[in-house]
Amino acid sequence: MLALDHIVFAGKNAEEASQRYGSKFAIKAIKGGEHENWGTYNYLAYFSNHSYIEWMGIQNEEVAENSNNPLIQHLIHHIKNGEPGPFQIALRTDQMNDYINHFKKNNIAFKGPFEGHRIRPDGTELKWRMLFPSYDYTKEMLPFLIEWDEPIRLTGPNVASLSNPQAITDIYYGGVDKEVFAHIYQLKPRRLLKNQLTIQNTKIHFNKERLLQFHLA
Repeated sequence: MLALDHIVFAGKNAEEASQRYGSKFAIKAIKGGEHENWGTYNYLAYFSNHSYIEWMGIQNEEVAENSNNPLIQHLIHHIKNGEPGPFQIALRTDQMNDYINHFKKNNIAFKGPFEGHRIRPDGTELKWRMLFPSYDYTKEMLPFLIEWDEPIRLTGPNVASLSNPQAITDIYYGGVDKEVFAHIYQLKPRRLLKNQLTIQNTKIHFNKERLLQFHLA
């Protein structure tokens, strides 16, 4: 079953953005690391339901501008248009190859998978894959799928003191309707929950607003 992995925030200065958010909502963020092949870096805040917020900033504009990764292209669009804040959702899976087959079988356009890696501040390396159902980032958003090379270690920090006690309990999303979303991501909607889908560690509420919002509790 899919789970929420993380929510991505755009910002010119990821460190300052994470500090402002942390002060406002009483959460602590840590330095994540650098994505040298994308020209970006991040700060992270982990939560008790094995999810996190990622504040992503651009470190090397030339590298970022030339990236073919849809997430980086989407990030650049938000920064250039002065639209900081949450803009993308990563859904965690350990069956990415099955999703590739599902997309091909059902003629769902997609990009990837893209290989990702970054170096932690302690020098160790993280690796993952990303798969993107195609969307026009200038006017819509579809969550991307992420599969970690070491799933058990990467669902949250190894040191309990780095995790915040809150959880991301609800996501409010207005990209596509529930039925289309359920088809793309192979979810089974419950008829009684008209505008809601439940995944492993949170609930997704569907509305007509384009803004991505979420609730911490």
